[in-house]
Amino acid sequence: MPEKSAYTYANSPLTKENVMPKLQLISHAICPYVQRAVIALLEKHAPFERINVDLGNPPEWFLEISPLRKVPLLKVDDEVIFESAVICEYLDETIEPRLHPADPLTRARHRAWIEFASAVLVAMWEFNTAPDSATLEARRQDLQAKFALLEKILGAGPYFAGSGFSLVDAAFAPVFRYFEVYDKSLDFGIFNDLPKTQAWRQALAARPSVQQAVTADYPEKLRGFLKSRNSELARRLAAA
Repeated sequence: MPEKSAYTYANSPLTKENVMPKLQLISHAICPYVQRAVIALLEKHAPFERINVDLGNPPEWFLEISPLRKVPLLKVDDEVIFESAVICEYLDETIEPRLHPADPLTRARHRAWIEFASAVLVAMWEFNTAPDSATLEARRQDLQAKFALLEKILGAGPYFAGSGFSLVDAAFAPVFRYFEVYDKSLDFGIFNDLPKTQAWRQALAARPSVQQAVTADYPEKLRGFLKSRNSELARRLAAA
């Protein structure tokens, strides 16, 4: 049976049509893309039900509604939306408060950095699955270079665009969460000499919506998943 959990809030804002649809988020316990959607939902105080599926053995009903066989999916009453960026855009267009900037050019810039966050998540996967020490180091340097680009464009903070939390923050929070698990036993030095990125990372970690986007056993589940890979990182985690 899928794992279900319900999130409800008092004084939830209504959609533009003044009717809150039934929202179900089809999820996986450690998927970073799912976390983006959860964070957006929590920031908007939107009631929703989260249903976790086993992607290693997905149920037939999931395969029938997921064209890409991936999570997250958002069921809006009887309609299904897939892809995390699309889900977050839909939520931002229909439920207050808006997390995208009002100015079209600034909004386009934010969307571009959300795409960059997706590229960083791909780089994270390559880092996690690097087969040997030399490849792991190359992947580490690639990640550090990507965060160095962020360092150049970040302002005074605490968030990506200053004092207001945005969908860019929702996109990067799951990226930084990986390092919370690594840092307990391994030090890769990726954020060395990146004070603004490090401060941003810490501000996101303290945000209630980011904290509540995963369950308390997330670190254990992620470590178990990483250790199951035939990778250099898995070997280092096992030895730590």
